[in-house]
Amino acid sequence: MTACLRFTRRVWKSFLDNGGHDARCFPSLNILSARPGVVEASLRIESYNVNRVGTVHGGLIMSLTDTLGSLAVASQGQYMTGVSTDISTSFVKPAGKPGDELNMTATLTAMGKSLAYTRVDFINPAGQLVAYGTHTKYVGKSIGHAEDVKFSHDGEKIIDGEDVHWMSPLRTHTTLGQPGTAQ
Repeated sequence: MTACLRFTRRVWKSFLDNGGHDARCFPSLNILSARPGVVEASLRIESYNVNRVGTVHGGLIMSLTDTLGSLAVASQGQYMTGVSTDISTSFVKPAGKPGDELNMTATLTAMGKSLAYTRVDFINPAGQLVAYGTHTKYVGKSIGHAEDVKFSHDGEKIIDGEDVHWMSPLRTHTTLGQPGTAQ
């Protein structure tokens, strides 16, 4: 597993551990891959994710745009991912029904000293674009957090900061690269 994927999953776990909106709306979100600036994820649509006509609720797409935009920021080594300043979603076609797998790609399109811009594409099982969202985040006060890291260009290794590998839901962890620890 790449350092970028490990780190991004750790940030996602911190969202779940908070017990808030993400944990209640899409606890089974699966982070499939992460490299600096790009996160791929999937979600099996559950009955509680649909509207009254039986297809994915637009609010789910909006929430996933928010969360995955944040994880795209995290894929750049930012542990704290800032706060939303703007979010927008365009719905192209119905995104699925219970039992379908919704695939998503979140891309960090730009990041400066105070703002980060992301785009999230939503793809149905047939490979069709069903929605896309954009998300702007204020990151000015979150840059420089003690748990931030810097990745190699390909995201394989952490070149600055601590690589923490989470081993269990009990929050037991091992610091990689230290004498006597997991490699």
